[in-house]
Amino acid sequence: MRLFPALPALLLLPTLLGAQNPLERPTDGVDVRYATSQPTVQYIIHVDSTDLSGFQVEMRLSALPDTFSLAMARHPEVDDRYWRFVKDLRAETASSPGTVTSVDDGVWRVIAPGGRAIVRYRMQLPPPQPLRAAWKPFLARDGGLVGGPQSLLYIEGATLAPAVVTLDLPAGWDAATGLEPTSDPRTYFAPTAGVLLDSPILIGTFSDRHFFVDGVPHRIVYWSLAGTPAFDTLTLTRGIEAIARQAIGIFGRAPYREYTFLLQDNAYGALEHLNSLTLGAPSADLAKDPTGLLEEIAHEYFHTWNLLRIRPAEWGDVTYRAPRQPAELWVSEGITMYYADLLLRRAGLPVEDSTREDHFARLMERYLARRSGYAKYSAEQVSRVANAVPGALGDYLLSTHLQGEILGTLLDWKVRSATQGRRSLDDVMRKMMEGFSGAAGFSDHDFEATTEAVCGCKLAAFFGAYVRGHKPIPFDDYLRMIGLRAEVSWAPARNDSGQQRPDLRVTSWMPPGVHNPALLLLTPESAWGTAGLHTGDRVLRLDGAPISDPAEFRAALSRLKIGQPAQVAIERGGQTIGVRVVIRGYDVPTVRLVPIDHVTPRERALAEAWMAGTP
Repeated sequence: MRLFPALPALLLLPTLLGAQNPLERPTDGVDVRYATSQPTVQYIIHVDSTDLSGFQVEMRLSALPDTFSLAMARHPEVDDRYWRFVKDLRAETASSPGTVTSVDDGVWRVIAPGGRAIVRYRMQLPPPQPLRAAWKPFLARDGGLVGGPQSLLYIEGATLAPAVVTLDLPAGWDAATGLEPTSDPRTYFAPTAGVLLDSPILIGTFSDRHFFVDGVPHRIVYWSLAGTPAFDTLTLTRGIEAIARQAIGIFGRAPYREYTFLLQDNAYGALEHLNSLTLGAPSADLAKDPTGLLEEIAHEYFHTWNLLRIRPAEWGDVTYRAPRQPAELWVSEGITMYYADLLLRRAGLPVEDSTREDHFARLMERYLARRSGYAKYSAEQVSRVANAVPGALGDYLLSTHLQGEILGTLLDWKVRSATQGRRSLDDVMRKMMEGFSGAAGFSDHDFEATTEAVCGCKLAAFFGAYVRGHKPIPFDDYLRMIGLRAEVSWAPARNDSGQQRPDLRVTSWMPPGVHNPALLLLTPESAWGTAGLHTGDRVLRLDGAPISDPAEFRAALSRLKIGQPAQVAIERGGQTIGVRVVIRGYDVPTVRLVPIDHVTPRERALAEAWMAGTP
């Protein structure tokens, strides 16, 4: 996807920015109606510091048919349904009001004859939450987040339409975004709807740091709440710069002209964008450890290549429809997890596991703890439901991130072994970037063929067994390539005090439009599954206490002890059912990786290179 405007699009800027009345034909520039086959859009976002319950959006549209549709795009990973908060949507032309009709969730038909129109609406934000997702729009006393797919409507069928965004902000507020700046510091440019909607805008008063990698500017912006603790910004900045240098070093160059890290206090989670990322970074956490979020930052940043450029083919253009979830997310997410850990190690930054072999042993433990699920569902199947409603895998909760990180590690070993250590997974990712960073995207067969080309080996059996199939992974067969084997033992799960943990392998979530949370089992082998409960059962009461949200369910769970029977009242199929769950302990695996007998010099050399994290 092209990030920057070509010359003809730049010629439109004086026209769009200079016309005094957008409903009159401009006379001081190119006639945009005929300058392009696509409509053009100028967005004006008005933020009023006296009313932080929402913000106004104005769209000045040119080169339009008399009837067109506006839509709110659906992000392929998160469906926040912010179309529910679009209020007072209306249109007008130079001569008369237009007609706006809702035709679907997040879609409106507009009749506005004459080729030019102004559309206005209000984004009425949902009530503030104690902790919010970092990618969701918000407004506070000294800042907020606007733009992106949860704020801006687009013209359906005109996703190549160029756009400018002008910010009308309170005095003293600044802005940070991945959108292209213009000569006006409050106006930005996007060559397509895809770029526009993948470029949220952080506004307000915030701290600002900069660094350069190979001459490419990078900006770190941190928005904080008043009165929150200070933290070591220099350590955080140096860590982010080191991550960027390592990632760019893998691919040889940055795929953007500049990059912005949008970090926000009082938020959780993160989301990648074409040349920016949004990340929840609570100041209290950073005050304790300014490096604690670096692995998550590395993960989202590596998506700049592996997901946003090396993109699954099924994630195409902007759409308001639910996208089909790709079978390749184990590559996009799991191999990105692999590199999130590796980038930190190569940069000499703190990591949770002291060595790579310890890290892989922890991955094995997580895999073996749900081994019945991973022996039932392939990496492709888990990928397909990674962003789906809970329950798509029945009573199993499985991770495409975990599967993909393990499979990526095994493929790295196979490439190293087949090439006598001359190549690694780095070479696979570079070749994927060269071959599949265009509009068409890639399939799992493309990834298989690319890996085969790099290693000069056949991988049909590997992909058939563990990617498209669901055979249990014989770990020792692959560990042997680097002179290791696994010692696996099972023992009761214990907490930090050494006490046996009760089997609380269950959680809950709140489906839209209901009054009680739904159960989400981690495995049917838990005490909750063997008692006859299933994912999707609606929890009404636990030991007589009413349960109305997931927080109440977590609090009730925390009071349960081993040997104690829990009485659960659920709703299933319109009926209220009582279930008795006997709380017991459960076993977890411990994995140690140890050298095999008679390690060959070749195996030792491969092991040393992999453990050191060298390419």
